[in-house]
Amino acid sequence: MSLAHRGVLFLDELPEFRRNALEVLRQPLEDGVVTISRARRSVTFPAGVMLVAAMNPCPCGYYGHRKKECRCTPPEIQRYISKISGPLIDRIDIHVEVPSVSFQDMVREDRVEESGDIKARVMRAREIQRERFKKEKIFTNVQMNTRQIKRYCPIDKEGKELIRMAMDELGLSARAHHRILKVSRTISDLAGEDSIKPEYVAEAIQYRRLDRRYLY
Repeated sequence: MSLAHRGVLFLDELPEFRRNALEVLRQPLEDGVVTISRARRSVTFPAGVMLVAAMNPCPCGYYGHRKKECRCTPPEIQRYISKISGPLIDRIDIHVEVPSVSFQDMVREDRVEESGDIKARVMRAREIQRERFKKEKIFTNVQMNTRQIKRYCPIDKEGKELIRMAMDELGLSARAHHRILKVSRTISDLAGEDSIKPEYVAEAIQYRRLDRRYLY
């Protein structure tokens, strides 16, 4: 994690890591530092990373596939997903399912958004955040603490009701609640909006896919 400081730490096949190795990621993801303690001394290393992880939906890899049949039983799928603990999932802002890509999708010539356009939109959102936090000791939405979330992530009655229903139905934690608000704030920034609209809250809730998978 320290080697990936200020960069991306990519963990492929996440459930294949030892569980105790994954569990020790939790506090560094919160604090941005890794502390190694031994009998006579303690050393702290910087570890402010963007964590990106990938995993199959089940042991065989075909759960939910459009053409190939999954051979895993529900208990096998649950055991596989449960290798990733709830507290670790709570610390991951966005969970998305990526379906298999068909040949027709790969050869389509429909115009998609260019990388340069995406970069420009992201840079505008980052500038909005720099301006927002110019009197704080942070630079981006992900760094907000609880006090800052309350100040910079106000939502209306409809947005609050969406989060209430999600928390009741999915059993989301307070940490997941804060992550939803931060992601909603970022979606709003990317859209160039000052307020966090209910649809942005709904989109952020949709990114809690693994919370729902645990429920199933």
